[in-house]
Amino acid sequence: QVQLVESGGGLAQAGGSLRLSCAASGRTFSTSAMGWFRQAPGKEREFVATTTWNRGSSYYANYADAMKGRFTISRDYAKNSVYLQMNSLKPEDTAVYYCAASDRLTSTSVGGRLADEARYDYWGQGTQVTVSS
Repeated sequence: QVQLVESGGGLAQAGGSLRLSCAASGRTFSTSAMGWFRQAPGKEREFVATTTWNRGSSYYANYADAMKGRFTISRDYAKNSVYLQMNSLKPEDTAVYYCAASDRLTSTSVGGRLADEARYDYWGQGTQVTVSS
């Protein structure tokens, strides 16, 4: 059974930092895209960032414009995991953050496809991030 399990969510103050982790089990995602989406209360789920495999253990990182400069996504292929370092947090970052993986997205996939949640095949249960002002 394939599982993506997120951790690291919690409460942070505005301006603070949190690091989310997502560990995959049941299969390896060595050449798959893995990334993060989030869903704030009353809003649709939105793309945060994703990684696409380059070669070996290298990857490309792609971000939603609103997250560039504050969030950093990283990948550890040996641990079958993906991470999201979130700095300079704002109250509007409050959301449930979901890890997702895709076998269909590659390094040649363009931005619109990378942000399309319909192209992701596996999802975690989500982890709550709450940022207080």
